[in-house]
Amino acid sequence: MKNIKLLITSFLVLALMLVSSCSPDSYALDSAMDKSDIHFEITQDLVVDPGGNTVILKNTTPGVVLNWDYVTGKSSKAEQKVQYAFKGTYTIKISATTGGGLVELDPVTITVSQDNLNYVNDPLWTALSGGVNHKKSWVLDNGKYGLAQGAMSYADPGTVVEWNKFSPNWEPTGNANSSTDADMHWGRYMTFSLDGGPFMTTHEADGTTIESGAYFLDVNAHTLTTTGATILRPDNYIANASNWNTDIKVLTLTDNQLRIAIKRTNSEGPWWYIWNFVSKEHAETYVPPVTVPVFDEGYNPTFAPGELLTMLTGGAGAGRVWKLDAAGNPVDWVGKGIGWTVDASSSSDWGWNPGWATVAGNSWIRFDQWGGKLNYTRSQNGVVTTGLFTINAATNEINLGTETLIQNADSWMSPTVNVIKVVKAYNKDYLQKGIWLGTSYDTTKDEWFVFHYIIP
Repeated sequence: MKNIKLLITSFLVLALMLVSSCSPDSYALDSAMDKSDIHFEITQDLVVDPGGNTVILKNTTPGVVLNWDYVTGKSSKAEQKVQYAFKGTYTIKISATTGGGLVELDPVTITVSQDNLNYVNDPLWTALSGGVNHKKSWVLDNGKYGLAQGAMSYADPGTVVEWNKFSPNWEPTGNANSSTDADMHWGRYMTFSLDGGPFMTTHEADGTTIESGAYFLDVNAHTLTTTGATILRPDNYIANASNWNTDIKVLTLTDNQLRIAIKRTNSEGPWWYIWNFVSKEHAETYVPPVTVPVFDEGYNPTFAPGELLTMLTGGAGAGRVWKLDAAGNPVDWVGKGIGWTVDASSSSDWGWNPGWATVAGNSWIRFDQWGGKLNYTRSQNGVVTTGLFTINAATNEINLGTETLIQNADSWMSPTVNVIKVVKAYNKDYLQKGIWLGTSYDTTKDEWFVFHYIIP
């Protein structure tokens, strides 16, 4: 029995030793590959382009991702076709992403011996750059050029945001949201060139070059890729997105406007930033169209000499009674020449109320020219007061002396001023449409509070 116990104990110890010897204390990462073990092909299709403009970049190493930087753009595709429009020498930089880390490979230089401008002879290339042998500059839109509301717009990532198919859900005016003028760097501009190559530069307002690089416009996928230079954007947005250069969505591109989409990738969650640009030439030559302000009919009326007095009184030796338009539209707030009420119910309970309707039904005012004087009479619930009035023809103001318009002591709207303003009047149709008399003015809103008086 003792021997059996020893045998079992020895077996357990041996098993534990075996388990221990098979359990490593640490795990080694894959060692970095040698660049000689990474293979690829770069060929120029001389059948398609005798000048070698068409170049095929091909990764032939399984399990490795090659990153191509081919001057006019970048790609990580296993096979990438590049078409150089301009002759010249191009150095293609290559790096490999392997399990052991990033491996820099020897660059490859190719020579393109002829131009093939068919690759950039497209309306979109021309809209962006001005065309072959030209260059064109763009600035952020400040909202004053008749195109976008401002420098940026927002679009929901749950909606379609593609070329000519997008619908911003918020468009701040002027600066990008939360950006200061210092963040915006107003005056900076970016230039896309097809003068000798697809070159891109960014500049300070005085023309000082900030960045120089190249770009590629994919007219089929409607994307823009920049190398060595980055599109203009406010300082406070740079950290909010991880990609500002590769396959940027182009949403709109015309002679005067460029709109591109950048995906937000910070902790706020994905959203589309739409950056709005206008051509520098358009910005410098744009003249806002002359628009005729739309005002309410009769707003800020002009009267011939004596016309307002005749309207109020009916003429020399006559008098005219006016009443509040209780059954129609008795009060309004006319902001920047436009009112909004349509009848008494528009401001019912908090503005026009039954108390006002009762006062209006029992009250009236009269202007007359009897006895060689300009007389003003107010009858309010049977209480009659009289006084004299004057008219300031230059300002369309009526001074009621010691009197006021019809009042309602139970309402905050009750007028207390003795100088009132003719805000709206109808030179020919006043018998039917009445007159609007302003009793208070809000300078911050350019808004008159007005009472509507009609001839009963």
